[in-house]
Amino acid sequence: MMLARLKTGLPPWMLDWLEIIVPAAQILLIVLVALLLHHLLRRLIFRASDHYQFPHELLKPINGVVRWLILGSATLLALERLGVSAGVLWTAFTGFAAVGAVAFFAAWSVLSNIFCAFLIFTAGPFRVGDHIELLDSNTEKPGPLGRVVDINLLYTTLEDTSTPARGSLLQIPNALIFQRVVRRWRAGTPLPGAKTPSAPEGPGGG
Repeated sequence: MMLARLKTGLPPWMLDWLEIIVPAAQILLIVLVALLLHHLLRRLIFRASDHYQFPHELLKPINGVVRWLILGSATLLALERLGVSAGVLWTAFTGFAAVGAVAFFAAWSVLSNIFCAFLIFTAGPFRVGDHIELLDSNTEKPGPLGRVVDINLLYTTLEDTSTPARGSLLQIPNALIFQRVVRRWRAGTPLPGAKTPSAPEGPGGG
């Protein structure tokens, strides 16, 4: 209403400029709000990471999702300010969502490993330095056994202790760990059946 009254009191040559200035100011405001929102959410994510001691590797995909959500929303709002019809925007959004869903299911194995890595870091079923053994959930058949030397977004790396060869590493997908029963020995706990070094004999020992 106020904008309509303002237009009636302006000369014709200024109305043409007003038709450009108003949408440009609205788009600029949308961009500024999107940048501010992204900055605030990023700071919130980093504070939560420091508080709960999340590894920084987990922040990259989370920040990526937040950035693309804000960017997509700001783009749709800016296109609407430029006069693009809601039907065109909805068609573009549904098409983008369909492509994203296909890509999501195509990368499900990778995403499931990342999600399981997040659960490992937060729930803490085991830590680096622990010994773990993966058992079949039905038969409890012994599986890979080793000392956890690294946990990343895709794999948990074990130093294999089930074979005599030293330096053999096992890279187990994180999602596979949540499908098995995990037997755990905390760091510093001797494994059952492991040989302990015998005490040296004294000078008079036989």
